This record gives sequence, C-alpha cells and structure tokens, in this order.
Amino acid sequence: MGQENQEKVSATLAVAVPADTVFAVLADPTAHAAIDGTGWVQEPADPAPLTEVGQIFRMDMYHANHPDGDYQVANKVQVLDPPRTIGWLTGREKEDGHLEFGGWLWRYDLAPLGPSETEVTLTYDWSAVPRYIREYIQFPPFGPDHLSNSLRHLAELADREQGSPQHKASHHP
Repeated sequence: MGQENQEKVSATLAVAVPADTVFAVLADPTAHAAIDGTGWVQEPADPAPLTEVGQIFRMDMYHANHPDGDYQVANKVQVLDPPRTIGWLTGREKEDGHLEFGGWLWRYDLAPLGPSETEVTLTYDWSAVPRYIREYIQFPPFGPDHLSNSLRHLAELADREQGSPQHKASHHP
C-alpha cells in the first residue's frame, strides 16, 4: 500500500455471482453479521433492506474491548447506486437521540466482469475521522485480514442466495 492512501484500506475479490445478487445481500442488514470478519456485528435492530441514501439502520454489536461489551451502532447509508455501489457511515445514538458519526465509511464497489461474475471491492475509509477520536481509537481498528475475510463471507452468502429461489419454491412447509 502506497503512502498516498494511508487513510483507507481496501480489498478486492472476484465472485462467481451476478452483481444484482451480491448487491441484494449487501443491502440486507440481516446478512451483515455473517459478512463481518471480526465477529463484532450481532443482529440488526433495523432489518429492513437498504433502499435510499440517508437511511439509518442500527446494529447490535459486541466487542470485548468496548466499555459496555454489548453496544449498538447507528449506520447511515451514504451512497447507494444499485447494483454498483453501497456504503455507510457508522455512528451512535447519543442520550438525547441525536446521531453522531465518527467519520469512517464502509463502502462496497461492484464491477460486473460478465453476466454471472462480479469484482467486489470493499473499502474502509477513515480520512474524515477527527483528531480527538483518533486519540483513543486506532485506525483501522481491525487486522489486515479483515476485509478479505469479509469478502469471502460475502461470496459464500451471495453464492447461497443465488441458489435459493428454487429451494424456497420447492420446499413448502
């Protein structure tokens, strides 16, 4: 990684799944715990699909080093251009109900390589994080394998999703 982008990290993976399917998985907050490579993401408090910029979706989280252990984040959709780009800022809801964002962004860029293959790039960008937050949070707050692990998880989920409509149709309870 060159000196020029010290404020972001990214990983890219080609998956044998159409971009629409990959995007649908990313736009489904109930899939995020399974995509996450850290084990921090638990369950979505707002499971509705992500459909517009500005949409807020909260996630229950767990982190051993967090003061509370269990906590909740409020994510705000920052970019949404199906089936090419989706990204969100992560923040929290303060006691007064206002949302506060730390300045870091998760972003997925999808580039179709063909009708049934997609190149997915996951970027974690902390360039907008103010200095006072950097004083007590180290960026990036995860190890170097996290992004590629997440992309592998995403590929597995999207692959399963790709095969699921037939299964749903044929197995009525």
